[in-house]
Amino acid sequence: MAEMFQFNNLTVWDIGAALIVLVAGYIIARILTGMFKDSISRTKLPSLVIDFLARFFSILLYIIVLLTTLSTLNFDVGPVVLGLSAVIGLILGFGMQDTLTNLGAGIWIAALRPIDKNEYVEINGISGTVSVVGIMATELLAPDNKFITIPNKLVWGNPIINATRLPTRRVSVDVGISYSSNIDRAIEIAIETMKSHSKVLSEPAPAVMTTELADSSVNLQLRAWTKTEDFWNVKKELTENIFKAYRELGIEIPFPQLDVHLEKE
Repeated sequence: MAEMFQFNNLTVWDIGAALIVLVAGYIIARILTGMFKDSISRTKLPSLVIDFLARFFSILLYIIVLLTTLSTLNFDVGPVVLGLSAVIGLILGFGMQDTLTNLGAGIWIAALRPIDKNEYVEINGISGTVSVVGIMATELLAPDNKFITIPNKLVWGNPIINATRLPTRRVSVDVGISYSSNIDRAIEIAIETMKSHSKVLSEPAPAVMTTELADSSVNLQLRAWTKTEDFWNVKKELTENIFKAYRELGIEIPFPQLDVHLEKE
């Protein structure tokens, strides 16, 4: 191994040739990666799988370029490969279990697609839009533009809540009315409010459920179905509209109050 790292026999031409091989190899690797990605993009594979395969292919090409550059410098890459294998084996024995687990989980995620690009998901209490599933980690973009990286083993090993996979979602709006209010009238107003919204679907029909007899209110829940892309706008507008409708039509929405009695001695 010691003879392998002697530089005194190298000439300027050897070093120049190695630099040319390194730069040319890098450029060729980039071109081949692009060609590979374009070719598999014409297939019916999901974009998530295409990105995963392209990244894996590019890493293999860069390793080949590095070994070829070392060969140009008259290095015997055989011992290098064996040395790297020994080091990798040692690392695997002491701490690469997680890496292999992440790699395996990434393959399963790309193959079975419980999540896909541009879907809004919640994983292990973390929410965001899927940006990419890499070899080792999944990348999310949070609504406030925070970039989140989650190891693949935590994605595959935890429940995944996919909010945008299906075309429709149910909007739920909770509201409380006072015990003195007419509950039948309150339910009627709530249903009319939902039916009058242009983005609320007629099927399944809007409904109102009595969810709780609380300390100071009878709690109702408005349930309306809408297209997934309209979910948040519909929820916001229904919340505002039911508040305005109850206020205008005399349905009281109670709020917590505290009575303090002072005794004079």
